[in-house]
Parts: sequence; C-alpha cells; structure tokens
Amino acid sequence: MNETQPSATTTAPPRRFGLLKKILLLLAVAIMTLVVVILLQPNEYRVQRNAVMNAPPATVFAQVDDFHNWDKWSPWAKLDPNMKVTYEGPASGAGAKYSWVGNDEVGEGRMTILESKPNELIRIKLEFIKPFASTADTEFTFKPDGSQTAVQWSMAGKHNFVSKAMCLVMNMDKMVGPDFEKGLASLKGVVEAPK
Repeated sequence: MNETQPSATTTAPPRRFGLLKKILLLLAVAIMTLVVVILLQPNEYRVQRNAVMNAPPATVFAQVDDFHNWDKWSPWAKLDPNMKVTYEGPASGAGAKYSWVGNDEVGEGRMTILESKPNELIRIKLEFIKPFASTADTEFTFKPDGSQTAVQWSMAGKHNFVSKAMCLVMNMDKMVGPDFEKGLASLKGVVEAPK
C-alpha cells in the first residue's frame, strides 16, 4: 500500500504585509530622526533690539519703569484694545506688577519688575500663561550717548521640547524681534514728542 504523507506547505505572507512593515519602519526612523533634530536645537534663546532716542536716560527710563505708561508705546497694547489689564504693587520700580488677559494675539500673562536701577537698568520677569505657559527674563538698559539715550530691549529664556519643536518652523527672533522694533519706535516717538 502506497501511503502518501501530507506535505508541509508554507505560504508566504502577502506582499502587502511586507510593504506595510517597510512603511512602518521608515515612519519610525523618520520620527526618531525628527526627535533627534528637535533635541539638538538650542536650549536657550535670546532676542535683542536696540534704538537711540533723542531724550535723556531719565525720560526714557520713566516710560518703562512705570507699567501705567506701557499702553502709550507697547506693541501688544494695540493688538487688543479691549485687553483687560490689572496693576499690583508699587506704581513703578521693583515689585510693580502688570497682568493682562486678551485675545488670541496677546494671550494672558504677567510681568513683574525684579530690579530697577534709575536711568540704567530694568529687569522684568515675564510669565506667559496662555496660549503657552513659559517664563522669560526681559531687560531694558539705558546708556547716555551725548544728548541721546541708547536703549537695549532684550528677552531671554529656556526652550522645552515643545518650544524647540516650534522653533523648527518659527524662529523666536523673527517672531518677537519685529514687535521689539515697533515698541522701541513707539517709545522713541513718545519720549521725543514736543512737551
């Protein structure tokens, strides 16, 4: 009697399953590459702009040291005329606080003057609450230059993973720098206006 044994047959997985594996592998490599690129972005940022104003340091300093004056020249005050603003602490100098709640363009946040050296330096802690929570150090310096004042406005902070990722498509300097330029131009207009 001739017995036939069942032959073991192997079936190859469908070709599309192999293609799917390749696509998933490529996707995983792309994601890992993107994560590495994001992690390699700088941990800190700094934005700085300068202007020379035809006014003495005391005049320029007074406009920045008192948050009540910021509506006259701040580039963000014009973005939302209905922005709700509150002031706390002293009227000016160290301890003065300015909080705002506004539209999507200005968000929500708070500024606190940490240090105020008359006619020389103002250091401010800037806290954004919305749309993204973050903290930055802002600084104004005032240096006499003949009858004029050289003003420097800077902001520095640390990047987290999300802000590093955002910097791949938008640069902090390009995002904030033009606002600093507008603000300094408005401040210049205020301090140089005839009295």
